[in-house]
Amino acid sequence: MRRVAPAFALYVLSPFIAEYLLGDFTVAGLAVLLLLGTMYGCGAILIREIVRRTGRGWPSILTLALAYGVLEEGLITQSLFNPNYAHHHLLAEGFVPALGIAVPWTIFVLALHTVWSISVPIALVEGLVPQRRTTPWLKAPGLIVTIVLFVLGSATVMAGSYADGHFWATWPHLLVVLVVAAALVVVAFRLPTVKATEPGTVNPWLVLATSLAGGVVFMASRHFLPAWLSPAVMLADFAVVTVLVLRWSRRIDWGDRHRLALAAGAVLLYAGNSFLMHPIEGGGPVITPVSHVVFAAIAVALLLVAVRKTRAVTAEPKEPVLVS
Repeated sequence: MRRVAPAFALYVLSPFIAEYLLGDFTVAGLAVLLLLGTMYGCGAILIREIVRRTGRGWPSILTLALAYGVLEEGLITQSLFNPNYAHHHLLAEGFVPALGIAVPWTIFVLALHTVWSISVPIALVEGLVPQRRTTPWLKAPGLIVTIVLFVLGSATVMAGSYADGHFWATWPHLLVVLVVAAALVVVAFRLPTVKATEPGTVNPWLVLATSLAGGVVFMASRHFLPAWLSPAVMLADFAVVTVLVLRWSRRIDWGDRHRLALAAGAVLLYAGNSFLMHPIEGGGPVITPVSHVVFAAIAVALLLVAVRKTRAVTAEPKEPVLVS
């Protein structure tokens, strides 16, 4: 059981961060957590296991996380194309008829999945077990169970989304989704291997501040800027953070502390943003703020444990190491 404990932790933590820490659910909806784990959690586990088994690193994880987001929002829930998804009218602003999508919503939701639904939970769980950070957590039977649960969970979510409004995207749109997702998978395993060989150090607190600031700009762009401006600001924000992280990760000082700092900034951003959210289920004048506080406290506690465990790990090798 101890061998697969990190995988189970990721199964739970992925939907917890994606939906509960974000503020979409309250403690009254905790019963849904395990069901959501069949899609979010199993998706994160499969991405992490495939990447680690093939000796790839974080660029591959992030690219596969984006592919996951494309499949979830383009095929499973079809929120990219549904003008009345969950009765929220997500395509009302920035809609491009030729593409059948709203650019602000597409960029926003795909970024949420790429960073928070998949990558941040993986980084946090790996921070909780730093000695096993790059090793597989499951054997073949565990992978088979994970695949089966992912398919069943995705099918259940798809059926539920269809039942709520009976919307189904056009086949050309769905075909584009499959092509884009497949292309991202190919790219993920063709990305060049990067070696951390450059001299210099990076302050983990600077990495944390950059991650948190980037998240604040991203969220503020979505919520407060007009539809014609927010996509450009969100993309520029991600570009700046990506360039900084790529430069820093080439330095020989880059390691577990910095990866955890990136995840911590994203987690703290979600925890703070939750207080601006209105739950889609189980909300109320008391239970909503209490839930936000409880979920934020859990997230911070996990971060503190991960920091302690990461500090306890012996120093990384001095010779050039793969950026993973």
